[in-house]
Amino acid sequence: MPHPIEFLFDVGSPTAYLAWHRLKKVAARTGASLVPVPILLGGVFKATGGSPPGVVIAKGRWMNEDMQRWAARDGIALGNNPYFPLNTITLMRILAGLQGDERFEAVTDTLFAGMWLHGRNMADAEILAATLTEAGHDAAALLALAQEPEVKQRLIANTEAAVARGVFGAPTCFVAGQMHFGQDRIDWVEAAAVAA
Repeated sequence: MPHPIEFLFDVGSPTAYLAWHRLKKVAARTGASLVPVPILLGGVFKATGGSPPGVVIAKGRWMNEDMQRWAARDGIALGNNPYFPLNTITLMRILAGLQGDERFEAVTDTLFAGMWLHGRNMADAEILAATLTEAGHDAAALLALAQEPEVKQRLIANTEAAVARGVFGAPTCFVAGQMHFGQDRIDWVEAAAVAA
């Protein structure tokens, strides 16, 4: 029986977008269960003293090129978001509110696509609502969910628990207690998932 794959992510990360699509293929191929855990990357950076890799201009330029190579290799459509970086707190609260809900995967797909396929300003409430509605989701209900105190607390708790486990960025995966950081480690994640 394959080990479950915990996937800690924020939809504001383009590498998490690549990892999400790659991990779904890994789960289908191996039978490993994918356990997505929404976190707030800004909260992780604040707690750990981290910063987005694009802060270093040369590194950001290289990362953009590298992500396009990975996307092309794996047949994943990846666009550019001219609004990046943007505040994802409402998006991640929606997903925290949907943890364990059958709508989780479809809404995650929609939010990632809005960010990294269509390049929309997903921090704008009207654009977010339109994106959700276009995909067939009840935008009003999801936006209301994001404002519920227990949902806000769940996202905080997810983020604090991630930091306590040593997480410093996203995407981060845990398999059998071992941490793997970055979408370029998905091959290692797959190997760990099927290891005896």
